[in-house]
Amino acid sequence: MTLTPWTLVLVLWGTVAAAAPSKFPKTGNGLWYNEPGVNWTTQYLPIGNGYLGAMVNGNTTSDSIQLNIESLWSGGPFRNSSYNGGNHPESESGYLATQLAKIRDAIFKTSNGKEITSLEPLPFSTDNYGSYSGIGYLNITRTASGEVTDYARWLDMDDALLKTAWKEPSGSFGRTYFCSNPTRACTVHTTSSTVGGYSATYSFSSLSGLPKRNITCLDNATVQLRGNVGPPGMLYELLARIQKSDPGGGTVKCTIDPVTGDAQLLANGTTEAWVTWVGGTEYSMDAGNAAHNYSFKGPDPHDGLVSLLTKASSQQANSALSTHIADYRKALGGFSLDIGQKFDGSKTTDELINEYRTDDGNPYLEWILFNFARYMLVASSRSYLPANLQGKWARDAKARWDSDYHANINLQMNYWVAEMTNLQVTDSLWNYMEKTWAPRGAETAKILYNVTRGWLVENELNIFGHSGMKTYGARANNYPEAPAWMMMHVYDHFDYTNDVAWWKRQGWPLLKGVTQFWLGNLVEDRHFNDSTLVAIPCNSPEQDPATFGCANSQQLIWQLFESVEKGFDASGDTDVAFLDEVRAKKARLYKGVKIGSFGQLQGTTLGSIKIYPYLIRETEWKVEFDSPTNTHRHLSHLIGLYPGYVLANFKPPTNGTEGVPNLTRDQVLNAAEVSLISRGNGTKDGNAGWEKVWRAACWAQLQNSTAFYHQLTYAIDINFAGNLWSIYNPAEVDPTFQIDANMGYAAAVMVSTNITV
Repeated sequence: MTLTPWTLVLVLWGTVAAAAPSKFPKTGNGLWYNEPGVNWTTQYLPIGNGYLGAMVNGNTTSDSIQLNIESLWSGGPFRNSSYNGGNHPESESGYLATQLAKIRDAIFKTSNGKEITSLEPLPFSTDNYGSYSGIGYLNITRTASGEVTDYARWLDMDDALLKTAWKEPSGSFGRTYFCSNPTRACTVHTTSSTVGGYSATYSFSSLSGLPKRNITCLDNATVQLRGNVGPPGMLYELLARIQKSDPGGGTVKCTIDPVTGDAQLLANGTTEAWVTWVGGTEYSMDAGNAAHNYSFKGPDPHDGLVSLLTKASSQQANSALSTHIADYRKALGGFSLDIGQKFDGSKTTDELINEYRTDDGNPYLEWILFNFARYMLVASSRSYLPANLQGKWARDAKARWDSDYHANINLQMNYWVAEMTNLQVTDSLWNYMEKTWAPRGAETAKILYNVTRGWLVENELNIFGHSGMKTYGARANNYPEAPAWMMMHVYDHFDYTNDVAWWKRQGWPLLKGVTQFWLGNLVEDRHFNDSTLVAIPCNSPEQDPATFGCANSQQLIWQLFESVEKGFDASGDTDVAFLDEVRAKKARLYKGVKIGSFGQLQGTTLGSIKIYPYLIRETEWKVEFDSPTNTHRHLSHLIGLYPGYVLANFKPPTNGTEGVPNLTRDQVLNAAEVSLISRGNGTKDGNAGWEKVWRAACWAQLQNSTAFYHQLTYAIDINFAGNLWSIYNPAEVDPTFQIDANMGYAAAVMVSTNITV
């Protein structure tokens, strides 16, 4: 059968919990509610282990657990074996080199670059790009013995456990949900206070947007779901096994539903029962290279899943739980934060956030939001693939923005908080770049940019090595700077961990490959004829025009080159000529720091922040055509303020460096402040949460505690739902969850720890 999360189930409800349940974490580190969830985006709660994700509503009679497998995507080579990652044939590289030269000439010849809003005839392609896909639901259905009372559900973030508890005339019930990283399995465990008092049906249902699937009994206690996201498309499989260990008798078994013909699991007259599920696909990153014809195809997942399920289900429920908790606590890295919070168990989490919108602030809720970000990053990133736009939680067969990897802020923001709070979550990020970006990105460098060394990718990325540009025009897709930005994370990991072995094996090769591309892709400025080196064509992310010397590009490349200088000695690399070339070109690189004037700003207010008159502003392009009324969501020209340091740690030149202006640090930071003021508070453009928390982090970097806290609390007011998920645009009828603001929030809080709020 096919269900949706909007299925309405009527249950007779009595009293609900008036305070946090007795088993709620004593630290207060959790979310709790006195009703089941109804809306997937704003009320369901997430669990995950990286490999699998699940969203749970916690209903007592119709519990809907929405399921995800991290690698389940439509499109790519599973849809079309000739999928090319957005690239054109290498035979066209000569033609494209000629076209690129013409575009560069045209940009340099214009007075301000405004005429260039298209990069055609450079290739753009979305063919077979695909989308991250949900699978369906594990539905737990039962009949209540009467009125439900004392209901509560809560997410314990000390131990990564989701729980529900309630009472009926027949007794008390409890349910625990968790996804274990060591076993790569998820479990739902239900108990009854009455011997033999629990009976329920567990059934899989798939999304209506997916092709027909088969749901069968693998053995007398295991149900199997197999399908694909085509046709043709990637094969996936789920296995779920039911178990019991109580002395009160009862039975558990796999049987066939006589109405649907699908297999289902039954618990009948047990005191406790638990179901463990595993899932996988035939996707393999190791096959994402020329040697494997970029097939990304691995073995049928079945045998591996049987092995995983056998190991996971060989443990008793309590033993599996203990293993999971110990692993989760280790992943948190021993980090904790105290911002003066005081646990208030008298109000549910959704009540807290509703009251927050009218109060002056609540350190306890702000602390919970911080911990929730870290919880979700652990739950979505310790696996093969990094956290995408929705972490690992997507309910539809085609997600918004394909729930892919946008690399002009979103993917980066997902990981801002990782190193600074010692989260053990980044291996998937390095592997993803090494195995899906670099191989095909080297082809893109040759074909599209006529650069024979190194590699690049553009802004929108799937799991199939899509390294070329997509459609929608230059503003969203012309972004070869994306890997340079990601190299901030690579160097930060080395800087925080001092893991020299990792640096030599993986970090340095990634950094060197991206640097080699930019060594070959910089061009001497033929507009100002000032001997500086610039990126061309460039776009300040998601803005026109295509021009040269964009502040974002130049600041990123400058920091990239500096990372090479700092990391060379530890790399074991003997290529001194490479280091010399980096230093020589860094000395000529336009740094992306320029102060321009667009007249006096009138005194006005931004919430409680007074905006004073200024005459200077950090410019977004080397050629000045900024607008004081531009409230664009991106702060791309301030990337050197945060998360970079070209602006934050600006030093005037001491040796006549061509690309560095003769300015003081105070002048640069004052100009950055003007830019922040003119950009607004993140409402007028996308009204996204991520743009607000980025602004908050920048204000914190500027040591402006008033502006920081105003911007941070404004993001909570507008963009965080009752389940604490960040909502892209809350004004939409069916708003979209996007995880980046959750992660960026935590990073902004960390940046603020060096100021008094």
